Amino acid sequence: MKFLDRSSQTSPLRAAARDAFLYALPLTEIANVRDSMQRAGVPAGHFYALKGLATPKDRFVTTPNVDTIYANAFIDLSQGPATLTLPPLGERYGSISLMSMFSDNFAVLGSRTTGQGGGSFVLGGPNDPAPAGAIRSPTSWVWALARVVVNGPDDVAAALEVLHGISCRSAPSKGGVPGADRNGSWDAWLLAAHALMLENPAPATDRRMLERIAPLGLGDPAFDPARFTAEEAEEIIAGIADATALSRGANFAGRIVGDWIYPAANMGNFFQDYLSRARIAVSGLAALPPYEATYLAAVPPQGRAFDSEGLWRLSFPAGQLPPVGAFWSLTMYEAQADGAYFLTENPIDRYTIGDRTPGLVTNDDGSLDIWIARSDPGEGRSANWLPAPAVGSFMVILRAYLPEAPIVAQTYVPPAIKLA
Repeated sequence: MKFLDRSSQTSPLRAAARDAFLYALPLTEIANVRDSMQRAGVPAGHFYALKGLATPKDRFVTTPNVDTIYANAFIDLSQGPATLTLPPLGERYGSISLMSMFSDNFAVLGSRTTGQGGGSFVLGGPNDPAPAGAIRSPTSWVWALARVVVNGPDDVAAALEVLHGISCRSAPSKGGVPGADRNGSWDAWLLAAHALMLENPAPATDRRMLERIAPLGLGDPAFDPARFTAEEAEEIIAGIADATALSRGANFAGRIVGDWIYPAANMGNFFQDYLSRARIAVSGLAALPPYEATYLAAVPPQGRAFDSEGLWRLSFPAGQLPPVGAFWSLTMYEAQADGAYFLTENPIDRYTIGDRTPGLVTNDDGSLDIWIARSDPGEGRSANWLPAPAVGSFMVILRAYLPEAPIVAQTYVPPAIKLA
């Protein structure tokens, strides 16, 4: 990791608070998702499937896709190994990403890796004995996120049948440590981060970062934010504000290719890139690794946000659609003040458009135009209309599931979104 600057103008406590916020942000954000499931009465180890594709009302995780139906489970391995069972997938794409509480995908089961036939897999914790061939989690709690593609509006029931076939067998859980609002009080957030770091000890490879945040005392069983003086509290608050500003920048943390931002190669497995990990925790929590699914963010003209009425056009020349082994889609998100992105209400209830969109019209020369606007573009363009939010700025994400070599190598250059 390229460590953040610690100039003489930044006090040690302020710098420690900044680094600690960036470091532990995935822990608190994922714990918040776990909290919401526990409040809904979903026990640990139980997969809770959404009833259909995501809508603007579904805000449990930022930048949800509208291609697959999700099923979530939080698996507690502190009492021993668990067994995951994945049913046959048939001809459809499906995956279960297994994430540590630090948001790294330590394994992805499904179409790309274990095939379409399903199967059972043993999942072990970081310290306990597990049989040979078990998948080892780096933390005692695991967030398992299943995705099953929906191939059109009449396919929801069949996709749900596959999701409902996913199961987990594990020992009873003692419950997880609560998360905290990243925009709430500094002391409540630190208490949550401290407890979560005890629940999910850092790997040895994070030792340098732990030394940097040591002035706060996180991880010390005797940690108590009440010990800080009023002056020290102000330094901590300033450090968290510094981190909050950093966490909202460079959402996908990758490189610009043409007029799109490719994800960094370490997306979904961040290692010691704590800044990128924190930014994805805010703007794309639970993102898959690029070789499973690549997410590209459109770059607005001249670097400013997409915020005008439009009409915007994305025009794919004939034979130049995204090269994928599964599917591609273009999804619209409205920007939130805190850096998150969610689906936006619109009059036709269309939140994404792609290779499975019914009625999509291709031009006579084989090219494909997608029209982006706040209101119906008319003139024969409605079939290919991706509605933008009625007000405010927005972001457009191009997803490529099971991307082929040109996308993985970041040599495929999608056309720019331009004002028509």
